Amino acid sequence: MSTDITDPHGAAGLDARSASVTAGVDATGGAHHGYSPSKDAYLKRLRRIEGQVRGISKMVDDDKYCIDILTQVAAATKALHAVSLGLLEDHMGHCVADAARESRDTGNDEAVQAKVAEATAAIARLMR
Repeated sequence: MSTDITDPHGAAGLDARSASVTAGVDATGGAHHGYSPSKDAYLKRLRRIEGQVRGISKMVDDDKYCIDILTQVAAATKALHAVSLGLLEDHMGHCVADAARESRDTGNDEAVQAKVAEATAAIARLMR
């Protein structure tokens, strides 16, 4: 099942499972992360959020009504959460899955335990 975070999480255009993911390095020899196939969509969304935050700053500078500012802050926060959830899903589907395969192949589960601990810590930070 494809996870399109456009609808439930508000991040337009990020289908984290739309492209195949391979471990290791990309075509240019750079590191290949779980989010790599959707990197351009993530960057586009982050630029949109950046513009939204600049707009909030302008609202404060222009002495706009506090509830209107809070509404925009909530929208920006929701957009950042959507990006975070997409990145977390990509991490689980790529990095943690790769560590699980490595663990299966080598019989050493340290790598998968480390990746799960990383993901758990990231989730804890997102929940604060």
